Amino acid sequence: MDKILILFSTTDGHTVSICNRIGEILSATGSVIISSLEDISQIELENADKVLVGASIRYGKHNKNLFSFSRKYKSILDSKENAFFSVNAVARKPEKNDPGTNPYLIKFLKQSSWQPKKLGVFAGKIDYPKYKFIDKYMIRLIMWITDGPTDIRKSFEFTDWSKVDDFANDIFK
Repeated sequence: MDKILILFSTTDGHTVSICNRIGEILSATGSVIISSLEDISQIELENADKVLVGASIRYGKHNKNLFSFSRKYKSILDSKENAFFSVNAVARKPEKNDPGTNPYLIKFLKQSSWQPKKLGVFAGKIDYPKYKFIDKYMIRLIMWITDGPTDIRKSFEFTDWSKVDDFANDIFK
């Protein structure tokens, strides 16, 4: 049975929800551990057979911890079956919800020394009630500019869970 490590870098927790869903599916084929990038040890990474990393976007960027992690552990990641997915609100648009068309995934691949073997991109969630004042209004402005939802009293989940399921079922075949 494979040891599968699912790692996340998240801002508001939605990437963790996606990782949990993928973990449920992958648990049928192996032993799954889900952890934050910051909490994983080199030994745990070395002992895994397969590694999946998921990361969210905030203000057009992946968290710096993703880049430092991938730089530090590039050789270990490259030696394993591996995959990466990005979670972002721009992926709510059909023309930007594919690894080849999503600007944030493309930008990650250009900036990262690690080039994952498999890629995915999922639309995220806008959770206005959860955000602090500045984030709430900055994200609202971004949504207004990009024709997204702007009602700060509501949450908007764009994730296509069937796409997440398909990715999980195909990722390590």
